Amino acid sequence: MRIVYRSLAAALTLFATPVLRAQAPAAAPKPGPEHQKLAYFAGRWSESADIKPGPMGPGGKMTETSTCEWFSGGFYLVCRSEGRGSSGEIHGLGILGYSSDRKRYTYYGIDNSGMGGDPAYGDVAGDTWTWEGESLMGGQTVKGRYVVKQISPDKYTWKWEMSVAGGAWTPVGEGTDTRIK
Repeated sequence: MRIVYRSLAAALTLFATPVLRAQAPAAAPKPGPEHQKLAYFAGRWSESADIKPGPMGPGGKMTETSTCEWFSGGFYLVCRSEGRGSSGEIHGLGILGYSSDRKRYTYYGIDNSGMGGDPAYGDVAGDTWTWEGESLMGGQTVKGRYVVKQISPDKYTWKWEMSVAGGAWTPVGEGTDTRIK
């Protein structure tokens, strides 16, 4: 009887080994060159901006500090920010990534004003990043465009514009971010 069990065990091992090898987990995906372009934004930044009066509030000066760090795996940058504007304290959370399916950069952000929650998609050409998104505000479609221009490895400027209900693009704000060493 022992011989039968040993023979049966040997046969099962012989047949099971290729199946188990075939089910071995594939190597984890690795971030591509598109993800590495996001490395520019990694680090700690100080921001100074001028927000225009409009649907976003009364406008005025805004200062903010943000820290962007790689999320485990290296596919996404997670950015946390805090600062002060004409409406009071600002706290935000943003996630930058790249969609291989869409062949575009992605941004998802929220803040303590209730803004955000809709994705934005971006492209980069040379030293200029252009992000576009669409959301609803007061029942109307609002399109946003956020253009970042890299000035140096440690500094960039940005301009933010909105179009409400298909109207003309209007400036929302502009600012400068400088890497804090």
